[in-house]
Amino acid sequence: MIELQQNNPLHGLKSETMISELVAFYDWKILYAAMHLECFNTNPNTAACVSFLKKTEWARERVENFYLYRFKRMPKGNSAQFELKPRERGFADGIKPRKPQPLTVELVAEMKAKATADYDQMKHNQSRSYASSSSSSNSYSSSSRSNDSDAVTQRSNNKKPQPTFDPNNPWNK
Repeated sequence: MIELQQNNPLHGLKSETMISELVAFYDWKILYAAMHLECFNTNPNTAACVSFLKKTEWARERVENFYLYRFKRMPKGNSAQFELKPRERGFADGIKPRKPQPLTVELVAEMKAKATADYDQMKHNQSRSYASSSSSSNSYSSSSRSNDSDAVTQRSNNKKPQPTFDPNNPWNK
């Protein structure tokens, strides 16, 4: 297992060291803008962040992903790699971390706006493709609906005898 982790920049890295490196390069405001963790916004200090990350696994994974893919700029893996926790991921031999990606609060806001627009566009394209694939079936379904409504009116026009109910025999036996 240790041999597999040799190429992971998180291997053997303490949370305190990771937070210190991130704060030294980016600053608390940029980290909060990028990850939206309140430990970077409300009374930010390394000890409080480390204790929060120890308690909260999802936040620790978010910070570790940021460290791997923004700070160390490691190549993103396949979907099988992303199912693993960041500390369990491995990288191929010879891949070295690169220089950190420079970020500002404005750049983070632009990146988030672009990601939101891309997501909305993807959703719009999916709904259009769903609508176009179901439009061919709409002609069939609209004619079948009219037939269904005719059948409903025919059934309601049939006078069915009311079930007999004897108050002395509620189970009709």
